[in-house]
Amino acid sequence: MAIFLTEHSKVIVQGMTGAEGMKHTAKMCAAGTTVVGGVNPRKAGQKVDVGGTPVPVFGTVAEAMDVTGADVSVAFVPPAFTKDAVVEAIDAGVGMCVVITEGVPVHDAAAIWAHTTAKGNVTRVIGPNCPGVISPGKSNAGIIPADISGPGRIGLVSKSGTLTYQMMYELRDIGFSTCVGIGGDPVIGTTHIDALRAFQDDPETDVIVMIGEIGGDAEERAAAYIHEHVTKPVIGYVAGFTAPEGKTMGHAGAIISGSSGTAQAKRQALEAAGVLVGRTPSEAATLVRRVVQRP
Repeated sequence: MAIFLTEHSKVIVQGMTGAEGMKHTAKMCAAGTTVVGGVNPRKAGQKVDVGGTPVPVFGTVAEAMDVTGADVSVAFVPPAFTKDAVVEAIDAGVGMCVVITEGVPVHDAAAIWAHTTAKGNVTRVIGPNCPGVISPGKSNAGIIPADISGPGRIGLVSKSGTLTYQMMYELRDIGFSTCVGIGGDPVIGTTHIDALRAFQDDPETDVIVMIGEIGGDAEERAAAYIHEHVTKPVIGYVAGFTAPEGKTMGHAGAIISGSSGTAQAKRQALEAAGVLVGRTPSEAATLVRRVVQRP
């Protein structure tokens, strides 16, 4: 079992015919993902060769869903057009929309969140500015390399794409149920808490790894949720212990002011909730090994 994405997921790619869309569609297909179509109004009716398989291009998300039964969309759309693309996916009622695009304006991300809420949260939005979701051995929706880890019983949720890859590689011999890159922008769809809830309810996830970053209070809120609702072991890591105050570091959401949003404050909140927190990604991986009793 996995969360959000399984071997039964049928994926369409908004922006599939662009350079990035084509490259990563081919990689998703090679990883075993069932990609059933692309969406580009200007190329509707065409078929694109993806690894020797002709994949149809549709004019709208709704049409793609009607014809193929797709329940997941991955968006490789330029920032200026991302809001319209995701709103279209939400209006079509797709089960999940993974927004890879970096540089989406904050007010557009907020509009996406508001629209999803107004539509009853039928569509789970992942991102924007995220690497996507992978359930190793089952399906891959996004840009996470599929060959750095295999299936297992660890659940991973992370703000950082790079640290997602590192943690998957360090624990590749144990493996993962699902890895969710939620993105580090100030306004995102799916949060740490959403993933924690799903992993807690997943009978095939035994241990949860949570990676956070400086800025905002998402990790503190996640700590409170863990304290109240999560019974499975949680191992954490917070990036940014050496970040100077008042400077934006990397992601748009990674800004600290005084003691608010610091890595130390987040670590303290997580540890108070019973989370084992590593000082480095490698130390966090070692803590996971201790929990699952692997050398």
